[in-house]
Amino acid sequence: MSHEVSAKDSPTAHKSSEYDDKIIYTIPNYTRIHLECLHLADTVCPKPSAWLDTGCGTGTFAAAAMGRFPDTTFYLADPSESMLDICRAKLAVHKASGKCIITSCASMEVDLPENSLDVITAIQCHHYMDPAGREKSTAHLFRLLKPGGLYIHFENIRPASMIGMEIGKERWRRFLMEHGRSFEEAYVQVERLDSEFFPITIEEHLSLLRETGFAGSEILWASYMQAGFYSVKGA
Repeated sequence: MSHEVSAKDSPTAHKSSEYDDKIIYTIPNYTRIHLECLHLADTVCPKPSAWLDTGCGTGTFAAAAMGRFPDTTFYLADPSESMLDICRAKLAVHKASGKCIITSCASMEVDLPENSLDVITAIQCHHYMDPAGREKSTAHLFRLLKPGGLYIHFENIRPASMIGMEIGKERWRRFLMEHGRSFEEAYVQVERLDSEFFPITIEEHLSLLRETGFAGSEILWASYMQAGFYSVKGA
């Protein structure tokens, strides 16, 4: 697998046309992340009327969610037009039904009414933001949720200690090499941390969610240097 940084057309490590094939070999347990989101949504909000997937990428997660929640209207947003082109093609049948609205959003802030959404998902997208951008985006998504609404997001995370950081980076490098990357390619991918994406610790994630106003914020899942969180907006 080649690491074609110069050819990228999205914030991720891969060209949009190669994203679906390569992402499962870049982020450990990527498919599991999608399943965790779907299972939690089915537990907390089994009949959502409106769902926003921000940072939707090529629409792979949205396609799975639409299959599981066929009566839900989905709003999909991403800053990469090339990703959205793939998403539109992948979800053409759903778009034709009127249950799928796809839009571009440069800053992850989607133009929807406040208190209008039952579920919001954001998978591996907010770690590209600086602290101010992350706070602004989280507050915006909070406003869009209905009271009792569910917010699920997965991110690359920063271990809480330098020892943890070195162990986490080494585990990630080994995962990449086990899935076809050379040592040099694995090194380049992991060293994007703090230069192309900017993870924060689990504690910082939970603090941000609680300070934003969510009534309940918890860790959903964690492995390698990725973690998932869920939050419920109070009544």
